[in-house]
Amino acid sequence: MERRTIPGTELELSVVGLGCWAMGGLWWGDDVRDEDSAATIETALEQGCNWFDTAPLYGHGHADEVLTQTLGSRRHDVIIATKVGVRWDGSGQHANSDLTPAYIRSDTEASLTRLQLDQIPLLQVHWPCEQGTPLEQSMEELARLVEEEKVRYIGLCNYNPEAIALARTMAPIISLQTPYSILRREFEHGLQNACLQAEPSGDPLGVLIYEPLCRGLLTGKFRYEPEFPSSDLRARDDRFKGIRFLRANVLVRRLEAIAKKLGCPISALALAWVLRQKGITSVIAGAKRPEQMLENACADKLLKHPTLWPLMDRVVQAYRG
Repeated sequence: MERRTIPGTELELSVVGLGCWAMGGLWWGDDVRDEDSAATIETALEQGCNWFDTAPLYGHGHADEVLTQTLGSRRHDVIIATKVGVRWDGSGQHANSDLTPAYIRSDTEASLTRLQLDQIPLLQVHWPCEQGTPLEQSMEELARLVEEEKVRYIGLCNYNPEAIALARTMAPIISLQTPYSILRREFEHGLQNACLQAEPSGDPLGVLIYEPLCRGLLTGKFRYEPEFPSSDLRARDDRFKGIRFLRANVLVRRLEAIAKKLGCPISALALAWVLRQKGITSVIAGAKRPEQMLENACADKLLKHPTLWPLMDRVVQAYRG
């Protein structure tokens, strides 16, 4: 699988990374099994995927445990990207961002223990602080963790252009993780340019995309408006209901026609489209089972297709969400 280097680092990421959220066992339905998750991780490795995106939030750390147990000693040969700063409330059902220096440190130490690592390759702030901690204090603590070699690199998730620019003056930020897909295009409205800016380090930011398949909406799996169990967060996602679903489904059916001609999965088309956009380093594609990982990995083979992309551009431009 093709690899791309995060600017200013030696981190070479496969263009498709495996997202581990569902492996935590919360919010993705009742069909998540550890044995399937382990098999999916093995398939990812076989397909050339060399990095895995996880977080303490994912099943209260359970995704970390499954990933660590499955990888074993191979955890030192891959790139594990995790996150920091989310604190659960007393019920264990709701979480918010606590970026006080003390919590950043304790949360990082807990991740090091779960992942059985001496150093986290990429530690990302999960989302901006909701406790009023000044950004400078948070960034200083993250920089200290890098200096102490407990963290190799630091990144941000879900920050706006202004906060990104400010954070980069305070700490050696190398990447942004943000949502982007054919159906969700906010990245193009300011964030893309913010990531391409080379100040102050002299390098642009690496861009790691989550939800490139719009929580499965761009896989072609849902021909009709789906019904999810209450344990699946998509049961409360308006993109899977009413007119929003119907409009998206028109696009998906057009993608399906292209995919049939190419003999590839619809998901691979959607992932490859994101990967061809300016500034994108890699996409994070979640998977519950090995066959989903196999489909996602096909995106790599489409990137340099000689005739596909003018047609794809026309289909995408015709979509009106």
